Amino acid sequence: MHIDDVPTPALLLDLDRLEANLERMARRTRELGVRLRPHAKTHKCVEIARLQRDLGAPGLTVSTLHEARVFADHGFDDMTWAFPVIPSRVPEAAALSRDVTLRVVVDSAEALDALLRERAPFRVMLQVDCGYGRVGVDPEDERSLELARRIVDAGRLRFDGILTHSGHGYDARGADELAEVAEEERSVMAGFADRLRDEGLEVPAVSVGSTPATSHARDLSGVTEARPGNYAFYDYTQCVIGSCAPEDCALTVLSTVVSSPRGRDHCVCDAGALSLSQDSGRKDASPATMGEIYDDYGAGTLREDVRLTKLSQEHGTVSASLPVGERIRILENHSCLTAACFDEYHVVRGEEVVDRWKIWRGRS
Repeated sequence: MHIDDVPTPALLLDLDRLEANLERMARRTRELGVRLRPHAKTHKCVEIARLQRDLGAPGLTVSTLHEARVFADHGFDDMTWAFPVIPSRVPEAAALSRDVTLRVVVDSAEALDALLRERAPFRVMLQVDCGYGRVGVDPEDERSLELARRIVDAGRLRFDGILTHSGHGYDARGADELAEVAEEERSVMAGFADRLRDEGLEVPAVSVGSTPATSHARDLSGVTEARPGNYAFYDYTQCVIGSCAPEDCALTVLSTVVSSPRGRDHCVCDAGALSLSQDSGRKDASPATMGEIYDDYGAGTLREDVRLTKLSQEHGTVSASLPVGERIRILENHSCLTAACFDEYHVVRGEEVVDRWKIWRGRS
């Protein structure tokens, strides 16, 4: 099938670019001397996870128990649920951990208590705040050491190490700023691991995350693994902060112009918030955009004068009058959220659809 025959809106996945991105990150993490445990929340796709495994990834990172169950059902047996433990769902995690290696993450005494009440041999990682400020224990606080000690002393629990996410890398711009975030992340985590070891605790893993930081880290001494996810696709936000260029982006939304009122300076396409999410990207992006439009996809060039400026549920407002029926290829602000809007990828090489891959986006 040619992409001109694909009903819109549709999610196109460029297989050539995907493979190049996966190979590049696999090579980079090998050079940095760390394991690559890709975050599958970006793609939620068994076929992509298999490509990552074939390139040497020993396991996956997931955000939900639904993702963990899907990948377990398809033969993946080593996963980290990199989300603070949800106390009411501890029994589900315990059931799954009897079949596969499933690490869980805590950053509070309450979450640890929930694990202990279940009386299951969980593998537990302590989440650390490396500067992002969203979740995680303070590595300078004595209570963080006490929480780690409680995990170790619990007996039936296994302390698998420490984990963080440098989400503040998305506030940086350019290689130097991104490298600074990566170094801050590395330094905080390696330093906290040393503090734990000084207290007599073994720290099997020191796990860091984020595509921007991993893409620009210059040294990961003291770190054992990285968990980037967005690198598989990239997106316009990654372009703005300097992680990639438009010609690296593997995921696009194919859309059709459906209305172009005469005398107006805009048109409307059939890709709205349920295709692109409402992520507005970097707040300092200039001009502001709800989605960029490729001028020449093969060359990786974006139109300078035309972009999506507004999204409603199914409508996307485009900042120029384009002919009804014209197809546009949209580079989304956030590929992880965009992928979660669709049921499947139309996998393409060049202009030809070569496969269709399911997106496992359930929440239960």
